[in-house]
Order: sequence, then C-alpha cells, then structure tokens
Amino acid sequence: MSLKMPDHEVHAGVVLVVDDDLASLSMLCDALNGEGYSVLVARDAAEAIQRFEMTLPDAVLLDAIMPDMNGFDLCRHIKQEPAWAHVPVIFMTGLSETEQIVHAFSCGGVDYVVKPVKIPEVLARLAAHMRNANAARLARQAVDIAGMGIVLLDRQRRISWCSPRADHFLKHAFPQIGEEDEPVKWLRDEQSRNALRTLPGGRAIQAQRIGQAEFGETMFLLRELDAQPHRPAARLPDTPLTPRETEVLSWLAKGKTNRDIADILGMSPRTVNKHLEHIFEKLGVETRAAAAALASRMHYSD
Repeated sequence: MSLKMPDHEVHAGVVLVVDDDLASLSMLCDALNGEGYSVLVARDAAEAIQRFEMTLPDAVLLDAIMPDMNGFDLCRHIKQEPAWAHVPVIFMTGLSETEQIVHAFSCGGVDYVVKPVKIPEVLARLAAHMRNANAARLARQAVDIAGMGIVLLDRQRRISWCSPRADHFLKHAFPQIGEEDEPVKWLRDEQSRNALRTLPGGRAIQAQRIGQAEFGETMFLLRELDAQPHRPAARLPDTPLTPRETEVLSWLAKGKTNRDIADILGMSPRTVNKHLEHIFEKLGVETRAAAAALASRMHYSD
C-alpha cells in the first residue's frame, strides 16, 4: 500500500500502522489523516521493514499478533537498528494479561492500547510519545552536531543509552567481533575518566566521565581527538545549522534527491530547496557535491 497524504496542509508527522486487519487499518488511517498525519501502512513484519527502509516514520502503531514474525519480534528488530531505534512503538493488542504487557515494554515498546482501540485514546497517546521522541531527538542532535557523543552506563554497568555519534565512535574504536564488552570495560575503568582509545589514521576517542545521571546512571562524554598533537586537525567552517537544516544535509550526504528528502521529512521539494540555499550559504559552497563532501568530513552522513 502507498503513502496516504492528508487533504490539508498541516503535517503532524509520519506514522507507520502495522496490522493484518484491513478494517482496523482503514479506521486508523482515516483517523490519522484527519489529524494531519501522513500514514504508511503494512500488513505484516516484512512490509513494515520495507517501509522503514524507504521512509523513516516518526512513530509506529503495531499489532502484536501477526502471521510469521509477530509484533514483539518486529519491535525488537526495529530497536536493534541504530538508525531506527529512536522511533516510538505503540502496541495495539487484544492481549491484556500482565505478562503480555510486560513483554511489549521489554522488547522496546513505549506504550500499548487494547483492541478494539479507542481512537481518541490512540491519538492522545501517539501525540504525547511523538512530542517526547522529538524532544529527545533534538537533544541528541544538539550533542552530536557539536562533534561529541553521550554514553550512559546503568547500575549494572551496562550501556543503557548512547547518542548516534557516540555509537559511531564506539563501533570504530571496538570493531572486532567478540569485543561487545570491551567498550563497557573501557568506560567503567577508573582510569577512563579521561581515557584515550587510539584509532587508525592518527585519531583517538576520548572518554570523559562527567557525573551521575538519573536512575543511578553514569554519564560519559565522548569526543574524537587528534592523537598526534603536532599535527593540526583540519579546520571546518563554522556551521550554525538549524536542526531541520541538519536533517536535510544528512539526507543530501546520503545521495537523496530533493524529492526523496521531501518525502522523508514530510515537506515540499520547494522547502527542501530553500533549506539547501541556506545550507550552501552557511557552508560556503555552491554545489550539492561540495556540500555532501563537506558533510562527510563533518560526520553528518553517519
């Protein structure tokens, strides 16, 4: 099924509805379109994954019981993909037993509604979780745009959360299979308050312990440094891009066209072009290729 666009100009976000019940799909699509959402639909887990690969939704309404891969396994799969993990998943289920509800949360869901769903309740919960997810996304971007990353270790000394930039740093610092526990050992070592992990090419990752967060978590700031101080790092232009410009530049660096970017971010191609004009001016470049190349150096394409 194709993307359904609302009849009016308001764009509240993109919602993926995954349900094998056509009547339920139709009811939810009508309600969501009426609220200004753009709606993607999928009848099973395979179609849902295809939708994610095509367009990143802002939220997912997910039926728990489906043929082949069920909703719990699909949610777990979504949360294992770093580029998708931030998307809030709300379960729709006729299962109201405590065990099933706990299972929904344990595999990464943020909420659940019991079928038959009550549309006002679904809309209220969806709007709240999308606001929270968007605020968290902007906070992560603020840290990552500055070229740094944040990692949290929980009470059990496991990584409970890391920003996309920090995830990138750790994957490059610990690339070998079997090293899953090495980043945690490195971070929790008392000597790692300002520890360095050398990378190929004369670079290094620094971990700085910056204190306690909520729920007994320990927070670390990660940044990339030049491991050879006598070699000055390449200077990059001052780029005070807005969060929206950052998103546009990121998709540009991935080779997306204006039309693609417009579909992904829920805006018109003309608006994308206007963002690109501002981006080119701020970066001091004149072409898409030059902007994409600079974005790669600045890690916007990760």
